[in-house]
Amino acid sequence: MERTIRTEPLTATAFAPFGDVLSASGAPDRMINEGLCGRFHDRAALDFGTGRAGLSVFDATPRALPHDFDLVERHPDGSQAFLPMTQHPFLVIVAPDEHGTPGRPRAFVTDGSQGINLHRGTWHGVLTPLAAPGLFAVVDRIGEGANLEEHRYCASWRVTG
Repeated sequence: MERTIRTEPLTATAFAPFGDVLSASGAPDRMINEGLCGRFHDRAALDFGTGRAGLSVFDATPRALPHDFDLVERHPDGSQAFLPMTQHPFLVIVAPDEHGTPGRPRAFVTDGSQGINLHRGTWHGVLTPLAAPGLFAVVDRIGEGANLEEHRYCASWRVTG
């Protein structure tokens, strides 16, 4: 099996099986604050099961392409949104679920102005900024019980640009 993945641009259509693309593209849904702020309303399907929403800040070490990985994870009890606090692209690795294990991964690169919301249970790679600083606001489930499953592929995948 070929173990190299080429990155794809992050689009709402391509990413739909895995989550939501968060961006201020197109016309705003409504204008607020005396017409000085466009509101792009309700762009993510946040899902926290029995927990509550928490807002954390992550500071991740940047990586470069090509990027090798063998670890993916998922959160069975809640969605997870990543909102970059800088305007740098980042790498998003996701994989379809195939009977409880991740299938062939896909890799997306954001355009520097996009965030993502991963649906509950979506297999995904670790946070992978492509430039420093790797600062992100992260909205995810806070609650009791384990909300993390990890899987290591039998061999590494290589993501190329």
